[in-house]
Amino acid sequence: MDVAPHPHIGLQTVTWLHEGEVVHDDSLGSTAVLRPGGVNVMTSGDGISHAEQTPREHSGRLNGVQLWTALPDHRRRGAPGFAHVAEVPAIERPSGLVRVFAGAVESAIAPAHYYSDLLGADLQIHPRHSLGLPLQPLYEHAVLVMDGDCALDGQPLEERTLYYLGTTRSEAVFSSRAGGRVLLIGGPPFPETILMWWNFVARSAAEIAQARADWEARRRFGEVGAYQGPRLDAPALATFAHPNPVS
Repeated sequence: MDVAPHPHIGLQTVTWLHEGEVVHDDSLGSTAVLRPGGVNVMTSGDGISHAEQTPREHSGRLNGVQLWTALPDHRRRGAPGFAHVAEVPAIERPSGLVRVFAGAVESAIAPAHYYSDLLGADLQIHPRHSLGLPLQPLYEHAVLVMDGDCALDGQPLEERTLYYLGTTRSEAVFSSRAGGRVLLIGGPPFPETILMWWNFVARSAAEIAQARADWEARRRFGEVGAYQGPRLDAPALATFAHPNPVS
């Protein structure tokens, strides 16, 4: 993996690994090697740039997710920041293991700071067991099978499919025949209409056009000094459609 320096506005990137290693470098001077069990949370604020690479010493496999969470309007123009958590809290049960990297599950509270209510958990279900979790009914939730087999409330789940569960659920029961890993994410429906283009989350096309111009002119986003090589160029700016109200 070698993703050259590129910019972000208006979001937090939340990087969670199932397997492998990633080196994060950013324009604040932050450097961190992320491994399974830890989480990287980068807050873009009004502008940050970063690069992500596989380290020279690595396991030879890479499997994980990077979630983009939109910053609420009152925080999206603030200062950028970065947090690395080497080991997130976990709940161990006879039926499985719950690692919490955003929000809280029972007594496990993620230490990383987020600017809206979120849930992010990695569920490891042991073979021939069922793992039940309480859910916030006001949250919308989604699940993604990361490895093995899993069923939700008795319904088998396919790999490489993000299942949207909607709101009003107060519990979810996951089961597995041979053992499985599932990503569970959630949060209250975002109250603001957003517009996303390339690596930018904004509220208007004009904001995005300005961010693109600033990146191309080497303004606002700083430099990733630890990265050896050219940075990414922004793609051409196409005509914007109106934001989709259901997106």
